[in-house]
Amino acid sequence: MQWQDEGIVIGVRRHGETSVVAELMTRERGRHLGLVRGGRSRAMQPVLQPGNRVEAVWRARLDEHLGDYKLEPLQLRAARLMEHATSVYGVQAMGALLRLLPERDPHPHLYEALDVILDHMDDPAGAGELFVRFELAVLNDLGFGLDLTECAATGRRDDLIYVSPKSGRAVCREAGAPYADRLLTLPGFLAPETSLSASRESLTAAFRLSGFFLHRHVYEPRGLTENAARDGFVQAALKAMMRLECQPDGRKIG
Repeated sequence: MQWQDEGIVIGVRRHGETSVVAELMTRERGRHLGLVRGGRSRAMQPVLQPGNRVEAVWRARLDEHLGDYKLEPLQLRAARLMEHATSVYGVQAMGALLRLLPERDPHPHLYEALDVILDHMDDPAGAGELFVRFELAVLNDLGFGLDLTECAATGRRDDLIYVSPKSGRAVCREAGAPYADRLLTLPGFLAPETSLSASRESLTAAFRLSGFFLHRHVYEPRGLTENAARDGFVQAALKAMMRLECQPDGRKIG
């Protein structure tokens, strides 16, 4: 058995004295493990850093075997990702999200999303918004996608400002007003057909929204605790947003 594909390194663990098991998110074959012989060498260690994009050749006698990887670097961005707290935590948090999916299950759109987000991790506003959308995409692929396109009560497609915690569907202002204290906030930038960008307030609501459904549908049923890296990313992204929204004299902008 042999195949060749692009992949992004999301994790590495030691295997014996000189080798490692590399965990890649590949374009066509999903999250896939493989043995890298000599992976602890000086030549390979810089390549096997989370966030790097590589060309991978995988070989094994049988498809169900662990197999061996031969990796060639395509984009070494790990050093840049270490420069910001958002990217340090973000790489770990997205890796943890991808581990919720079955191994070797193709999710090409998640690979593409991961690649884009990693290129924008130095922009806290953009990174936070993209990260939330990534969480919602993972939820969707796990079978728990939210329906934010129309109001669950009226069918309206405008003025959607709430989400039902029971159904995961959007609710418009008029229909949701009597139950506002029991509904989740739908951030404006997640509403359909909007050009709004995330603010610190809306990003806080978005993290709360995606976190609620991840906990309810994924972590709690599986007996898992939320990955600590997500908390680190959320705090780093919101702190960076606060700095961006304030002038040196403390006035809010944007």
